[in-house]
Amino acid sequence: MSESVEQVVRTEVVGHEQAEALANLLGTEIPERALPPLWHWTYLLERRAHADLGPDGHPTFGIPAPPGPGRKRMFAGGTVTTYGELLFGVPATRTTRVTDTREKQGRTGPLTFVTVRNEYAQDGRILIVDENDIVYRSADSTVPPASAAPDAEPPQGREPRLTLTADEALLFRFSALTYNAHRIHYDHNWVREEGYADLVVHGPLQALMMGELVRRSGAGLVGRTFRYRLVSPMIGPQTFTVAAAEAGIDAGAEVYAEQGSLTASSTITPIEPEAA
Repeated sequence: MSESVEQVVRTEVVGHEQAEALANLLGTEIPERALPPLWHWTYLLERRAHADLGPDGHPTFGIPAPPGPGRKRMFAGGTVTTYGELLFGVPATRTTRVTDTREKQGRTGPLTFVTVRNEYAQDGRILIVDENDIVYRSADSTVPPASAAPDAEPPQGREPRLTLTADEALLFRFSALTYNAHRIHYDHNWVREEGYADLVVHGPLQALMMGELVRRSGAGLVGRTFRYRLVSPMIGPQTFTVAAAEAGIDAGAEVYAEQGSLTASSTITPIEPEAA
């Protein structure tokens, strides 16, 4: 791995081990030739020294660097453009850099929005461009709880759909697979420090399951741009539902918490010619 102030570059062979682990976590078949869409989130990870972590489990410096002490980090969404598949047994390179930083005032206080761009390449060709939108809240901010009517449920008639039971063990294993030490996903005592009532289901896990719904329905993300947004935190271990968007699975998907509230949504569009 090479690192500078501007970017971090990491290269490693795409092995089968992480894909096998993720497949067994999600209860699906183990891929043999190439990574399914969004499964690259378990590869080419930055494995920081434990001494680099702050009280919340995130690194205190690097890409991205917290804008100030005590700021609370949230994953807001992202955009993944897939030009081709990452093949097993071939070295791949991930190049990471910050492309945008914006300051805003939100309902919970000052917010810092940071966009991190990751480019995944094999044989000198960029196959995936993955942009993550990260938000830093002030130290004294709170999180409004997701609300839903008592009889709320995911929209009926939305097919295809699938469910995933995200219990404590699955949340812990997904944190381990993505090398994510953020304590809101596994530490019942820490969640109160960040204003949550219970463990938080990972935003990337919800996005991954939207991609899985697309994949298992027979569609794919190669040649397409997948944009996803985390609408509200999913609080507490639970069985959540992923359903096709109102316009159909080719247009995107949505995630609904067990009590019926919308927690994440996505759209799928062809790659724009000027971006290819």
